[in-house]
Amino acid sequence: MRQSDLTDTSRFGPHPAPGSPSYRTAGDIAAAGVLTDDESTPLARSIEHQLLVKEGRRLRGPLPRPARTRVMVVANQKGGVGKTTTTVNMAAALAQHGQRVLVVDLDPQGNASTALSIDHHRGTPSTYDALVDGVPLVDVVQPSPEIDGLFVVPATIDLAGAEIDLVSLVARESRLRKAIHAFPLVFGDGEDRLDYVLIDCPPSLGLLTLNALVAGDEMLIPIQAEYYALEGLGQLLETVDMVKAHLNPDLTVSTILLTMYDARTRLAAGVAEEVRSHFGEQVLSTAIPRSVRISEAPSYGQTVMTYDPGSPGALSYLEAAREMALKGASA
Repeated sequence: MRQSDLTDTSRFGPHPAPGSPSYRTAGDIAAAGVLTDDESTPLARSIEHQLLVKEGRRLRGPLPRPARTRVMVVANQKGGVGKTTTTVNMAAALAQHGQRVLVVDLDPQGNASTALSIDHHRGTPSTYDALVDGVPLVDVVQPSPEIDGLFVVPATIDLAGAEIDLVSLVARESRLRKAIHAFPLVFGDGEDRLDYVLIDCPPSLGLLTLNALVAGDEMLIPIQAEYYALEGLGQLLETVDMVKAHLNPDLTVSTILLTMYDARTRLAAGVAEEVRSHFGEQVLSTAIPRSVRISEAPSYGQTVMTYDPGSPGALSYLEAAREMALKGASA
């Protein structure tokens, strides 16, 4: 990829209690100021978002850029919690809000690359080349064909062998950190600087996930609103503590997002309440609802943000991204 493709900027209150009427999980979050600050109805704002996306335009009132690039690891040792779905949709939502975002696909399945319509067949320059062979990220990054300001480092099936190949390499746990910090658009001062780097991890703790935890400054943890998710969260936090003690003392769990939230069940409300009581302000007030549209979107090579921009799932991710960005700006 040409360097010019990356630097061309023209291309690119208190928390409500779970179960309460003000708890935001779906289309009602549009009334909380997702798109504008006027008094339009949720339906009107849903239609506005669809039209803006179809015209390839960004949302009105872009979010403030962070003071420096936020490198965020999206991880959870439990599978099926919406990790990749959260990565690609939060990235797309941030880009639609006017941010410049890089997604690093670190899962050998390459699902994030698929959802973002990025070529990732065997032989495509990928995260494997950056981790194992030391190829600069600028040579493996691809721009999103759907959303301006969104870039992707794809994953290919070659990444499945990276765990073995990394074992014999020097500083094997920090290969990704070195690659990200050497990328010219990370931590820069110019207008073309990246605002966010989101790293999508595999659902197991190995050298790939360890590389992500060492590379990141923050963690975004998606938690499915069911009982088993709480057990997986405990294991993940133990891993984070070990990484902080030995490899990356700056790593913090800054954001927790409830996913697959079903407001009709007491279980979901109970899990949400328990997570909030333990983590407090780290938990976003916006939860992501169960949505067929969110599940359908990757089969069309899209995120829900472009597949169905007016759906409750898309509006929820828009608000979650806005909330995360504003919390980071005020931190």
